[in-house]
Amino acid sequence: MYGIPYIVSDVMTQTVAAVGRRAPFKETVRMMQDWQVSALPVIEGEGRVVGVVSEADLLPGARLRDDVGADRLPAGRTVDVANADALTAGDVMSSPAVTVRAAATLAETARIMARHEVKRLPVVDETGLLAGVVSRADLLKVFLRDDEDIAEEVRREIAAHLFRPPTSTVQVEVHDGVVTVTGKVRDAALVALAARLIKTVEGVVDVEFDLAHGSRVR
Repeated sequence: MYGIPYIVSDVMTQTVAAVGRRAPFKETVRMMQDWQVSALPVIEGEGRVVGVVSEADLLPGARLRDDVGADRLPAGRTVDVANADALTAGDVMSSPAVTVRAAATLAETARIMARHEVKRLPVVDETGLLAGVVSRADLLKVFLRDDEDIAEEVRREIAAHLFRPPTSTVQVEVHDGVVTVTGKVRDAALVALAARLIKTVEGVVDVEFDLAHGSRVR
């Protein structure tokens, strides 16, 4: 009855930069700079994601390179200083990787990002192979939906079912993602239900009801 929520495959980036487990330290840094990203998936075989290497992961390695000849390593490091130039993506990556499926909803994905405090997630298919990358910015794309596109979905998927004429007559308008429903309704109890449903529509920022009798519900 109601619209299907957007999923990761609707907004993810499919052209993805990734490195192999044995990619040298310098190559990994250079790839991040070239692609202007803060993290890269680490893959092996046909593209199975085994970890993620981020700027935060690379910083201890950079310090290690600067500390050649020092008496002791930075806290927590066990790599020999003499082998600093031999560091690879596999040495510094975070593993296992936090990933998301292409069919996950945007709400689920946002929760995963918040829980793990990351800005980007590798997207994997059902076999665990890399399919893309989704970022926080990608999740916000739904709020760039055209206002009329949002209005049409609200009219078709919600208003047409809850507020049927002739006992109810409503009009739906959207401006900058804010949905305004005006008119008259047969059952005022349906207004609260409609408000909850409209707020689940992708791209909706807020919803207001301005009814014929003058009551206003937010």
